[in-house]
Amino acid sequence: MGGGGERAVHSLCAAPTSPAFGIAHYEMNARARRGRMKPVTSATTVPTRVAAAPGLLIAAILLLALNMRGPIVAVSPVTEVIRADLGVNAGTVGLLTSLPVLCFGLATPPASALLARLGLGRGVLVALAVLLAGIVVRSLGGLTAALAGTVLIGVAITVANVAVPVVIGRELADRTGPVLGAYTAALNVGSMLTLSLTVPIADATGWQLALAVWGVLVVVAAVIWWWATRPLADGPAAVAPPVEGADAGPRWWRRPVVWGLTVAFSGQAFAYYGMTAWLPVLLGDRLGMTPAQAGVSASIFQVAALAGAVGVPVLLRWCSGPRTAMAVVCGAWLVMLLGLLFVPAGWAVWCAFGGAAQGGGLTVIFALVVRKARDAAENRRMSALVQGGGYTVAATGPFVVGAVHEASGGWTAPLVVVIASILVLAVAGLLSSRESATRPG
Repeated sequence: MGGGGERAVHSLCAAPTSPAFGIAHYEMNARARRGRMKPVTSATTVPTRVAAAPGLLIAAILLLALNMRGPIVAVSPVTEVIRADLGVNAGTVGLLTSLPVLCFGLATPPASALLARLGLGRGVLVALAVLLAGIVVRSLGGLTAALAGTVLIGVAITVANVAVPVVIGRELADRTGPVLGAYTAALNVGSMLTLSLTVPIADATGWQLALAVWGVLVVVAAVIWWWATRPLADGPAAVAPPVEGADAGPRWWRRPVVWGLTVAFSGQAFAYYGMTAWLPVLLGDRLGMTPAQAGVSASIFQVAALAGAVGVPVLLRWCSGPRTAMAVVCGAWLVMLLGLLFVPAGWAVWCAFGGAAQGGGLTVIFALVVRKARDAAENRRMSALVQGGGYTVAATGPFVVGAVHEASGGWTAPLVVVIASILVLAVAGLLSSRESATRPG
């Protein structure tokens, strides 16, 4: 690949990513019938001016990001309390984490259509209203309410996943890299806050109020988002640019690398969501931590993602190909899992390795998507398949890990399951990165 193509890869990867950032770039490329809603993509006609002040818009995006992972991972440190209160098994309570991830994989097309109908400003406000409703419903009590609220949360966050990159790309094009980095950091900060503070709140008030209290952040984000995007309704519409490569060959999906990357991302995402859901419980069982201590300790796994998201692009720049970065990511994942399996006392080091691995894994996989795509249209299609398929598989992670834990009565078998998913990532990822890049540059 020539210098121009290489710079394009590095430019994409320099923006830190997270498990959710990838799905935000999912774009439908099917032609919309006349008179029907069209999905939001890079070529969608939307108002060109969203906010009067870039600083205000950035603040709105960061507040929104705090709510885009926190409500999901807030369940993890109080899993055992919820399980006992609702009288369900480990696999069922794992659905409170896995259902939103399933929405990331399946609800993106309707979320994109909703934004096309309502616009970015109003669409996100509606999503925040649904998110608040979901948080409240989940805390009403009973399994049905918990599952229904969880689905609402997942659908609402999916809308935000789609909207934020479009807003950043169109309104903050001159500062895309730094804003995406801050956005990714805010996603992980939101996870860290809920992991650290949910248990103390639950000890004082009960798990239901502890999960519901995070709705306050949603209200704050909605107010700032409304303030920042008020000019949206009056902004002039942009002319949609032509879709590059729209007539690309229809057989792109037959390429082995497309399915290899889909399998690789499935392994990465399965491991991330499986560990996110159950790491606090594992630390409590193996090390005797209280739920509050385990929640704070597990937040290392989230925060360390920033190291991987920044470090992997450096490897991609220094090394001749992406295989080294892929191998480092897989190695770091295995260090975490084998460390927790055989030397759990070193949990802090192992969680830091795993956090860097899950942050870097997203970067290297999407760098490979860019390198292997033969044109812009194929890039979008590959991205949609890799992410949609991967997040759909990832949705089973919390359920499977929880079910295996309950069946085995310990953590050896669940960790072996997650190790197997990383071996899938390693084999599929390394094979996909071996194939010579086809994109001209």
